[in-house]
Amino acid sequence: MSETVNTFEAQQQGRPTGPLVRGYEVIIGFETHAQLSTASKIFSRASTAFGAEPNTQACAVDLALPGTLPVMNKGAVERAIKLGLALGSHIAPRSVFARKNYFYPDLPKGYQISQFEIPVVQGGAVSFFVGEEQKTVRLVRAHLEEDAGKSLHEDFVGQSGIDLNRAGTPLLEIVTEPDMRSTAEAVAYAKELHKIVTWISICDGNMQEGSFRCDANVSVRRPGEKLGTRREIKNLNSFKHMQQAIDYEIRWQIDEIEDGRKIEQATVLFNEGTGETRAMRAKEDSADYRYFPDPDLPPLVIASDWIERVKAAMPELPRAMAERYVRDHGLSEYDAAQLTQSAALAGYFDEAVNAGATPKLASNWITGEMARRLNAAEIGIEAAPVKAQQLAQLVKRIVDGTLPNNAARQVFEALWTGEGSDVDAIIEAKDLKPMNDTGALDKILDEVIAKNAKNVEEYRGGKEKALNALVGQVMKASGGKANPAQVTELLKAKLA
Repeated sequence: MSETVNTFEAQQQGRPTGPLVRGYEVIIGFETHAQLSTASKIFSRASTAFGAEPNTQACAVDLALPGTLPVMNKGAVERAIKLGLALGSHIAPRSVFARKNYFYPDLPKGYQISQFEIPVVQGGAVSFFVGEEQKTVRLVRAHLEEDAGKSLHEDFVGQSGIDLNRAGTPLLEIVTEPDMRSTAEAVAYAKELHKIVTWISICDGNMQEGSFRCDANVSVRRPGEKLGTRREIKNLNSFKHMQQAIDYEIRWQIDEIEDGRKIEQATVLFNEGTGETRAMRAKEDSADYRYFPDPDLPPLVIASDWIERVKAAMPELPRAMAERYVRDHGLSEYDAAQLTQSAALAGYFDEAVNAGATPKLASNWITGEMARRLNAAEIGIEAAPVKAQQLAQLVKRIVDGTLPNNAARQVFEALWTGEGSDVDAIIEAKDLKPMNDTGALDKILDEVIAKNAKNVEEYRGGKEKALNALVGQVMKASGGKANPAQVTELLKAKLA
């Protein structure tokens, strides 16, 4: 709480709370639409399945045909409660639906059913790491609403098509305070929120299918000035595009101000091909939507015992799991946060530890070599060729002295490529057991000392780094089988 209060006070006093860009402070807030994982729509029984033929999943209620009435989807409400519990928010015992009036071809009613004055989820916060620095973003609200349809332009010449399959799809719109001060913070926040909604299974998080869409409100100001005019970048559907769009928008706004032009409030789109943002329309204010309570829907009442039932069925949350890893396994907060990036990754770590892996060493391998391989292959931990039981076996062989680091990497490579599936069998097949023949090791030491007179002289002259070079030569000559710690001690004794 103190960090949040201090950030707010700093904003009021005009002190920058983040890095400056060309002398300007960046202010970013987010509105995120998370599609809820219900099988049917928020006010009708029509399917929410993705990929159906256009206009095959829009029923009479979605089309607002005369005589139809909306009926609230209980599953959507329950998912809103889950989010509120996960984010430490207040869950309103009574909330109200409103009509948000605007006229687009893909909005058959001429209005969208949403929430305005009294949303179902109020307040809360999202904490995350940028590098090793922890940040917290305050939330204003999360409200239930229905999605609109979709205008289709690509497949038509001189005209547009309308697909109303998405009309009525249940959404939670999650709105932040303007607490972010850099593109890195904005992307890290979006990734953390994405992790939370998928972790608690209220949203599948598929950004390409539109299940998790982010709108970034961006403005800039000189330190000490009042907040600048914001422009809203709509429908960012990947973290990469999010970073590119916000970076471009920041540069564009600063250039405009430096050239003596005013920033006009607007809704903008990001062009993935050019890497630029462009204005789509003037940005509306809430008064433009003429909100009023929806007469067809009664207030949404959530009893306290319903909240308690949902709470009892909630999984262990990422932040609680990370705290447990720090407390029980002695991991750093940063490492614990990395391991809880997804439920699958945390499950992989737990499985490895339960199979006998030392927690810290397992963490190092998962966040190091494993993460590098997964990123290069563009796959998730679920598809990793090296299973948790195999990693545990590898870690145990490192701990008991069977595998030096270099040899361990060779075993991991064999597991990853499918060259072998059993750690001990790979060690035998590749003859990777450590060198236990002291006579053979002594001979290698003497040869290395004889061939590296300069390093020997430098070490004896007080340059400790020269010893590392000698150790490296011995490891190379032994094929990585020698124990580095043992080699270091033996060299020191020989060169004393």
